[in-house]
Amino acid sequence: MTNHSETAGPFGNDDISGHDPSAGPADHTAQVTLRTPAELADALPYLLGYRPEDSMVLVALHDRGGCGRFGGRARLGIPANEEDWEAAARQLARGLVAGSERRGARPEGMVAYVCQEPGPGESGREVKQRLTRLAQLMRTECGSLDVPVVEALCVSDGRFWSYCCPVKGCCPEDGSPMGLPGTSVLAAAATYAGLQVRGTLKELRARLQPWESAVALDQEIALDAAGMSLVPRILDETTREEVAQETLVLAERIIRRFAAAAPVSGTHPADVRDDGLLDADEAATLVLGLQDRTTRDRAAAWMEGDVAGPALRLWRALARRCVGPYSEHAAAPLTLAGWVAWSTGDELEAREALAMALGADPDYLFARLLHQACNEGLDPEAVRRCLRAQDTQKTQDIQPTPVRQSNPAPRQAPVESTQNAVPAPRTPADGPAPGPRPGGQRRRRTRSADGDDHRPTARTKADRRRPAGSRPRSTPPGAARPGLREASTRRTRTTGPGDTTTGGAPSEGGGPRTEGDG
Repeated sequence: MTNHSETAGPFGNDDISGHDPSAGPADHTAQVTLRTPAELADALPYLLGYRPEDSMVLVALHDRGGCGRFGGRARLGIPANEEDWEAAARQLARGLVAGSERRGARPEGMVAYVCQEPGPGESGREVKQRLTRLAQLMRTECGSLDVPVVEALCVSDGRFWSYCCPVKGCCPEDGSPMGLPGTSVLAAAATYAGLQVRGTLKELRARLQPWESAVALDQEIALDAAGMSLVPRILDETTREEVAQETLVLAERIIRRFAAAAPVSGTHPADVRDDGLLDADEAATLVLGLQDRTTRDRAAAWMEGDVAGPALRLWRALARRCVGPYSEHAAAPLTLAGWVAWSTGDELEAREALAMALGADPDYLFARLLHQACNEGLDPEAVRRCLRAQDTQKTQDIQPTPVRQSNPAPRQAPVESTQNAVPAPRTPADGPAPGPRPGGQRRRRTRSADGDDHRPTARTKADRRRPAGSRPRSTPPGAARPGLREASTRRTRTTGPGDTTTGGAPSEGGGPRTEGDG
C-alpha cells in the first residue's frame, strides 16, 4: 500500500518513451519518478492521453530491479446500474492481466482509479463515498488474480481521495486538490516528449456525434431525397458498380477540397470549417454510397500518406451528418474514421470511433474486427497490406482491354497464280512438248484401275433418301461423316480467267473455288 507520508518508489512512465502503452517492459534511460498519490492522480491524463470521465481505470505495474514501472492500461465506463459493477470490475481486471500475459509480461501490481464528476446537488466527497464499493470490487478482482492493487484513487470535482491510506485522519475528508494542469514534473516530461492531453472523452466524441441543431433537418431531407434515387441503384446488380464509381470519385474530389482548405487552430473551429466545405447533397450521396461494403472497403485504402488526414476529416464530417433516423448509417463513416486513426497511430480516437460504430450497429463486422485488433495491440500494417493488395487488384481489373471486331474480315486465301508462270526448259527425255488439243478438248484425268479418282461425288436427292426399312443414322448432328472433310480443312484457291483447275471446269468469272465441292 501507499502511505501519504511515505514514498511509493520510482515508477518509470512507459508513455513518455512514445512506445505503445500496452506494450511490455522496455529499457529506457530517462525515467520520471512518481512518489505520492497526488503525483499518481496527476499522471492519469498523461497515461491515457485524455482526461477520463465516468471511468474505471486500471494501470499495470511491472517490477524491474525493485522499481515499479507502468505497463498496460485498461478503461471501462462506470455502469449506471450498481448491479453491473462486479461484472465490470471482473472484465476490466481479467482483460488487462490477460493482455499483459499475452505480451509476455504479467503485472506485479495495479493502480486503480475511479473518476466521475458530481451530479446535480452532489459533492465530490459524496461521489467518493458512493464509488467506494466499486473501488473495493476492483481491488478484490485483481487480488483474485494474485495481482495486488498498491493504490486506489477517486478523482472528482478537481480533487482526489485515496482508498488505501492506512492512517486514519491522514487524508482530508473533502479530498486533496489536484495540481494545476501542466505544472507537474510528469507534465513537463510529456511536453518534452511531444505527448498531449486531448481533453475529455466527451469532447472527443462530440466530433463524431450527429448534429442536433436546426440544420440537421435540412440534412435529413437531403438524405431522404438521395435515398429515393441511390438505394434502388445500389440494390440493382447492373448499376451497383456505377454507383460505387460515382461515390469514390465524389469522395476523392472532396478530400482534395479539404486538403486545400486553410488550416485553423482548435478542434471545434476545424470541424466547423469542414462542415462548411461539404454541402448536404454531397454528404447524403456519400453516406448512402458507403453503405455498400465493397465501396467502403475501397474507400478504406485512403489510410496513409498525405491523403490520410483529409480523409479522416471527411469521415468525421459524414458521421456528423447521420442525423435522425439515419443514425445507423453512421457505422460506415465511423468505422472508416476509426481505421484511418488507427493506421496513422492515434489509438485513442480509433478505439472511440470504432466503439461508437458498434453502438450504431452492433453487428457491423468490420468495426468489430478492427476494434478487437486495436484493443489487442496488433500492428495495423497487416490490414494495410490487405487493402493495398485489394487496391492494386482493382486497378488491374479496370485496365482497358483491346477492342475486338465483332465481325472480323476473313483472311485472304493465298493465291496460286499460273497466268504468268514461266515454264521450265524441257529436255529430250521429256518427250515432245504438248500442243493445243483439237476441238478445245480438255486433258482427261488419270483414273485408277477401279475407276476411282479419289474425289467425293455430290449426292443426288435420290441418294439422300433413306431406303424403306433402313435404320436411321447414328451419327449425331454436327459430327463429321466418313469420306467428307470438315469445312475448316478445305483449301481455297483463286483462279484467274482461263485458268484450269485439276478435276473440274474453270469457275465462272474467276471466283474462288473450294476443292472437294465436286
